[in-house]
Amino acid sequence: MTTTPDTTPDTSADTSPDVFNHGVPAESDFGYVQAIRSGDLVHVSGQLAFGEAGELLHPDDFPAQLKQTHATMDKVLAHYGATRNQIVSQTLYLVDLQQHAEATMKGNLDYFGDHRPAATALGVTELAFPGQLVEISFIIDMKLPA
Repeated sequence: MTTTPDTTPDTSADTSPDVFNHGVPAESDFGYVQAIRSGDLVHVSGQLAFGEAGELLHPDDFPAQLKQTHATMDKVLAHYGATRNQIVSQTLYLVDLQQHAEATMKGNLDYFGDHRPAATALGVTELAFPGQLVEISFIIDMKLPA
């Protein structure tokens, strides 16, 4: 008696997307995730200077918001076991771009060190929270060396 091998695909593996959330109200209110992995890329929603409850920290204080935004970005990186060196692209949304250009350049160099991702800086009239001055979205390539 010969048996035929079972060629039915194994569907028992979890096929849900690898997502990350900070657990703040805006995620459910707006219906989005902070980050989602697609293959070797992680697409990260705009990060900002928010606290544990989702409140904006440091309203109208650009340097403090930029520093806190970078700390928020680091939480996303840590979730995926990634480093700043694996960020391949970032988009910066800045209220009063010209006023904050110098602080943005310094903050970017401090955050990335010798690494140079592709970047676009956009001047905008306002962001989601009153007093919010900066938001940064980015893409991580998990294939790059950490």
